[in-house]
Amino acid sequence: MVNTPLLALRGIAKVWPNGTVALRGVDLEVRPGRVHGLLGANGAGKSTLIKILAGAVPASGGTIAWRGDDVRWRTPRDARAAGIATLYQHIPLVPTLSALDNILLEQRRGWRGDAAMRSKAAAIVATLGDPFDLDDMVGDLPIGARQMVAMAQALIGDPALVILDEPTAALGEQERETAYRMIRRLAAEGRAVLFISHFLDEIVALTDEVTVLRDGQAVLRAETASLDEAAIAAAIAGRSVGAMTRSTTRKKLSGAMLDVSDLRSPGRLASTSLAVGAGEIVGIAGLLGSGRSELLHAIFGADPAASGKIVVDGSKVTLAPEYTVAAGIALLPEDRARQGFVAQMTIAENIALPRRGTLIDRAGEDAAARAAIARLAIKAAGPEALVGELSGGNAQKVVIAKWLVPGTRVLLLDEPTAGIDIGARTDILELIRALADDGLAVVLVSSEFEELLAISDRILVMRDGAVVRDIADPTTLDEAALIQLAGGSQARWEDAA
Repeated sequence: MVNTPLLALRGIAKVWPNGTVALRGVDLEVRPGRVHGLLGANGAGKSTLIKILAGAVPASGGTIAWRGDDVRWRTPRDARAAGIATLYQHIPLVPTLSALDNILLEQRRGWRGDAAMRSKAAAIVATLGDPFDLDDMVGDLPIGARQMVAMAQALIGDPALVILDEPTAALGEQERETAYRMIRRLAAEGRAVLFISHFLDEIVALTDEVTVLRDGQAVLRAETASLDEAAIAAAIAGRSVGAMTRSTTRKKLSGAMLDVSDLRSPGRLASTSLAVGAGEIVGIAGLLGSGRSELLHAIFGADPAASGKIVVDGSKVTLAPEYTVAAGIALLPEDRARQGFVAQMTIAENIALPRRGTLIDRAGEDAAARAAIARLAIKAAGPEALVGELSGGNAQKVVIAKWLVPGTRVLLLDEPTAGIDIGARTDILELIRALADDGLAVVLVSSEFEELLAISDRILVMRDGAVVRDIADPTTLDEAALIQLAGGSQARWEDAA
């Protein structure tokens, strides 16, 4: 019966060992033959809930009923054996194995020579449009094809419940349509689907029911037919936009410090043009896979396939990091632990990295580090402190300090507040505003839309590698409206104020 839940959660709570509360008494019901949408902003608790359902982490409280019986899965293998398949946002595939080997990875031993299993895998891949050959090495496949391998892996065990975490974020338009058909077919076959997506138009088009999480709680549970994109966006945003002080003065462009014309990269970035003035902060809003990070990397010259024209302070710049750095462009990458700093090096050594030559000036490095510690209010014992031992917010300040050298004119910031606490986040945002006030042109990518609204002079909205909206006055929007622009349908981009 459709009215009988296949999966029923009651009062699910999760408190991590460090005291962080991720879930606060969440109720959720998923029924066979139905697609249930799960939404929420970053940090709302979606990932934690998925991990609990998949048996990857235990709940701290509450009950899970599966087919009417209370269960407590100890491992992901237990959940899979019960009939739950999970397709995670970050694809856990083995690049050195073939597509077939990856699809059958979680199946019984002895599958390698099993003709029946190969035939079954081939049939599933056919329903996905045959985007790869079973014998292709996964490491050689493009990201969209790898996502399809992961989908086939999730379906090979004939699951009763399929959990799809942002399954279309890395897919092209044709691949997305294939994924949509697959999801509808799964529901038609009587399976339950838990569908996690930031794309509001997908949620409205595909799901039967919707649950929205905010701050670890379920704040909306409703039939999708009773909702529209605006109502869902409002539930996601809540009243959190009021938690940040929004700038009441917006700087207007008076001569471009950074001028980007027809910048593009095959498969990553459509033709993009933008201009940023000295002292101006241009925010980039978009969802996962929208092309935000790709845009920053292309401007920095880190994408060898990119082409276009970059002009800094009136001078054309060659698209390669050694030339963009020399022209005064600095990039703070999203993955600061791998790309932004060297954890085993001191603050002084990290700050000196962009300008170190064959001769090392220890006294100069020490002086520069002390100046940065004072200017950016970095909490550390001194220049000799290891960056790996600093808090996330202070490590992020070191990465910013690394690029605050004489001649820096353009600052590209990719998720500068990700993974840091609210106090440090405020410090970083105030620092960014101060740097702009000092005359830097700033391009800011952030998944925290309230941050973009609070600090940006203009906001560009991206989707599918293209800028679809230029918001000249962010004060005309609230967070719910910006969420709707980034995740809603094309018609709403065109009609929204």
